[in-house]
Amino acid sequence: MKSIAALQTAVTAAAPFDGEPSDAELDAIEVESPLILAEVALLDAQIMTIDRTPSELDERRIRRARRRVLAARRDLTNLSAASTNATVSGGAA
Repeated sequence: MKSIAALQTAVTAAAPFDGEPSDAELDAIEVESPLILAEVALLDAQIMTIDRTPSELDERRIRRARRRVLAARRDLTNLSAASTNATVSGGAA
């Protein structure tokens, strides 16, 4: 029977994972945080009405939360498009 211990280093030779997010990952989370918070607010509004019929106030709260999510997605898309355009246009002259 052949031991797999010798093969383990070849399989797990990737960089060691220290369990912490990198600076780039933290920056991405910070940029996306308005969208994340808007989605959490929408989820909270939807959870409140799971076990009952939504009232008019509940429906308004859900609509408002959906609009916030859409606005946050729009802003994030515009931000990434603007940074892409700045990178592309700043290249060759």
